[in-house]
Amino acid sequence: MFAKKDCSLSRLGQICTVIQVDIADLTRGNIRQSKLINELTREQEQEIVDNQRLFIVAVCTMQNFKFEEIVATYRISEAQCVQLLARLDRIGFLELLPHNRYRLLVARTFRWISDGPIMRWTKEHAAEYFDHPFDGPGETLRVINVRISAESRASLLTRLEQLGYEYEEQHNADAWLPAYQRYPLSLCFAVRPWEPEAFGELRRRKPLPAA
Repeated sequence: MFAKKDCSLSRLGQICTVIQVDIADLTRGNIRQSKLINELTREQEQEIVDNQRLFIVAVCTMQNFKFEEIVATYRISEAQCVQLLARLDRIGFLELLPHNRYRLLVARTFRWISDGPIMRWTKEHAAEYFDHPFDGPGETLRVINVRISAESRASLLTRLEQLGYEYEEQHNADAWLPAYQRYPLSLCFAVRPWEPEAFGELRRRKPLPAA
């Protein structure tokens, strides 16, 4: 578009929305990367978890919902939504802009604390997530148990992280679409040494030598 000099102001505005930059900041060359955060504190996460509506708004902003879409989708009034966005602004999660717009302040590498309040909440609701047949369009569930070397395990983790980044990039690329054209998708990556307890109960204290 830029090479052909065919980028309207409205299209530029859409691009800025996707990359979370104001046109004014762009013209000043001030993207303010230094403000971006990689994770919240435990206290900040707890504040979000303790307020269901605040939690919903935080997730919606990460999913690029517009202010009007949040209010239209959930039982949250405009006044409540403004207050909740202001709380997220105070936490440092986003920057509240005029006309109820906002800019996320989370970096591309942002993640919830591994054993923090939000991940603990997620684990508590894991049964709800897995109580599903996973047989619909765009759904899959596989549990694969393998024995591999330390080098192979490290390579696998790197590839899984890359897959997560690819989904995040696609999420950003589709951010210009209205919310009703963007379908919610939850990915769950879990990698750790594990053996079902029922198996462990039958383990020998000392394995027999291999034949």
